[in-house]
Amino acid sequence: MTQHDDYSALVATLSLRDKVTLLTGASGFTLAPCDRIGLGEVRLSDGPTGVRGLKFFGGRTVALFPNATLLASAWNEESAYEVGRLLAEEAMAQQIHVVLGPTVNLHRSLLGGRLFESYSEDPLLTGRLAAAYVRGLQDSGVGACLKHLVANESETERNTMDSVVDEATLRELYLLPFEIAVAESDAWSVMAAYNNVNGVPATEHQHVTNDIVKGEWAYPGLVMSDWFATRSTAPAANAGLDLVMPGPDGPWGAALVAAVAAGAVAEPVIDEHLRRLLRLADRVGALGRPRQYPADLPAPDSAPRREQLRRLAAEGMTVLTNRDTTLPLQRGRTVALIGRHAIDTVDMGGGSAGVNPPYQSSVAEGLTALLGDAVTVVDGVEVRTRPVPARGGFLTDPENGRPGVRFTLLAADGSVIKERHGAGAATMVGTDDEFDETVAGIRFRARINGTGRVEVGAIGVGRWQLTVGGRAVRYDLKVTGHGFAEEVLTPPAEVTEVEVTGGELVDGTVVLPSGGGGPLAGAGLYGIVARAAPRGADEVIAEAVAAAARADVAVVVVGLTEAQETEALDKTTLHLPGRQDDLVAAVAAAARATVVVVNAATPVIMPWRADVDAVLWAGLPGQEGGYAVAAALLGDLEPAGRLVDTFPVDDARTPAWSVTPVDGRLEYTEGTFIGYRGHWAGKAPAPAFWFGHGLGYATWEYGEPELSRDDDCATVTVTVTNTGTRGSREVVQVYFEPAEPDQPVRLVGWRNVSAAPGESVPVQVRTDPRLWRRWDSGAGAWARLSGAGQLLVARGLGDVRCTIKLNP
Repeated sequence: MTQHDDYSALVATLSLRDKVTLLTGASGFTLAPCDRIGLGEVRLSDGPTGVRGLKFFGGRTVALFPNATLLASAWNEESAYEVGRLLAEEAMAQQIHVVLGPTVNLHRSLLGGRLFESYSEDPLLTGRLAAAYVRGLQDSGVGACLKHLVANESETERNTMDSVVDEATLRELYLLPFEIAVAESDAWSVMAAYNNVNGVPATEHQHVTNDIVKGEWAYPGLVMSDWFATRSTAPAANAGLDLVMPGPDGPWGAALVAAVAAGAVAEPVIDEHLRRLLRLADRVGALGRPRQYPADLPAPDSAPRREQLRRLAAEGMTVLTNRDTTLPLQRGRTVALIGRHAIDTVDMGGGSAGVNPPYQSSVAEGLTALLGDAVTVVDGVEVRTRPVPARGGFLTDPENGRPGVRFTLLAADGSVIKERHGAGAATMVGTDDEFDETVAGIRFRARINGTGRVEVGAIGVGRWQLTVGGRAVRYDLKVTGHGFAEEVLTPPAEVTEVEVTGGELVDGTVVLPSGGGGPLAGAGLYGIVARAAPRGADEVIAEAVAAAARADVAVVVVGLTEAQETEALDKTTLHLPGRQDDLVAAVAAAARATVVVVNAATPVIMPWRADVDAVLWAGLPGQEGGYAVAAALLGDLEPAGRLVDTFPVDDARTPAWSVTPVDGRLEYTEGTFIGYRGHWAGKAPAPAFWFGHGLGYATWEYGEPELSRDDDCATVTVTVTNTGTRGSREVVQVYFEPAEPDQPVRLVGWRNVSAAPGESVPVQVRTDPRLWRRWDSGAGAWARLSGAGQLLVARGLGDVRCTIKLNP
């Protein structure tokens, strides 16, 4: 690192044009170097569940981590720090300077498609875990980026919608995780969101960025735009945005130079932006002498990484119900493992959080590895609502016989630009391209490994001609209006069923659309669909019931897919897709004991929850997911997680529901009463499972709590005793229910503790002073709450163990 105080001397050596060049990205994920001042290239990467690198698609192989809600469900700041440290290793292996995470937006409505990338519905839990994650990254010299500032809790019309939020709600709820992470970890960068906030684009929001973040919080770091989010030149520059991404084109460049010349932006404003950028570059080792990177970092599929990812995934898995201690499963019993998610476990969500992992494991692989022939695996009903590229070796490259597809990229005159093998069945064009010519078409060739009825088809915008075993089909696939970057994030698809005998060649060509506008014009994801055609649900359910009746215990794995948990689209329901509920009900009626594993990052409706013996929520568990689920089911690793969302009893039975703007506006009318806060206040019915709920594999007794108070907050001390038969981890939670009727109950502190069977451990929980205040909109300032009300010492709000009355 250099020794500059404010970097003004370096800034003074540059022309205005040079300064502006540095404030717009040089490419999709890099910032421009400047030899004159010793500034090297700064490299950024998406990072919530893995450090993808500089390519949006098809980059190097990297580790796939459990998703954010699963990691958060451990309620463990030490684990969050470890995740940051491991992600820093993944970044350093690629010489990445800044990881674009964590995501600290809250789970306002459970319909939000991108909730799997963020931590929880609670601002304190989110902020404290994010701060620990940031420290883990930055202690290794890799910058973090808090995102997305602010009120960016849903995907519908995300680039144009206006989040209408009153000032008290904005400060007490949605800004609070950012405030905590800035105060406790000094995150080196923050990302401004796509949406408007109270009528003003987030990338040009003077009140949020300059007044609050850089002013009140005295934040010294850099504020960058989300990709293609900046809509203006002078307003964005004047309102505190420091960096426009991506580059090299954008709304700044020559336009910003002209704005300074015209007096619309003062040059000292540009200088301040550049000082912040140089501070970031200095912190990450890109200013002055280039940093040195370790040479012995673990590979993504190394034994250390496998152990870490398996342990972290299992730690957040949550036992929701467990009648008669059905879990952990006993070795020596026969198991019928049922469900499409058991065979094709969903280990990550969709969109920009996706990475290219060395492998993804299924529950079938994991449980069979531990129990061998005691496991019978049975497919389940169809779960997908949108086709996906072929996977699992169903297609092989006809040139080399390896799993995957042969891609040929074509110019407008039909000449070959590039031919390559793809281990997957999809490729991206228009981003990360390094060709002199524009890709105008793509040819796909592969052989089918399956036989019988096969579903084949195409994914991607364009005119398709597909030949399978002599049969030709044509598709004209167009965007469907899902919004910004649909061609990349949620491309259209169409499929056809054909009969094959095995070894048939799939030969397809797509002509890409020409022209068009917008920042991602010409970009798109293209792939071939190929899989065994789905069987009728009644036949599949009958087969599952027969297997369940023969086994000692049935384990049914259900869940969501990338179609529901993805960037760019919100959900329309919390019910499981397809006939998964019917499958569970039928199995539960036939089996001696039934365990349901929920492979989803966010809450789902469980109409069968009282009819099964145990429910394990498993999130999107990353590349070691199948092995982690198996270890959790058998108790080799304890699933001691606690819920980070409140699970409602049905759709719309929540305090906040709709994510669809009306005339462009999405009004946060529920105020600060989201999630458990609204349920507790009676603004929604009692839920199926409360925030903070989780049984683990032990039982616990709580002693009488003791309270001490000071000027800032309160500290609760309570002794907990493990009354179970195995060592376990407890999460002691403390909530404050203010006497003021317009103030919701809120989590004010928690503490993890581990204890052996029969062991008693004193636990001290110091509450956070930021949760003992309210925003006084009349005065425009923070005010202390009266302090009257009660403290709830709990194992989740559905299991309050002690109540402490408070006087003002």
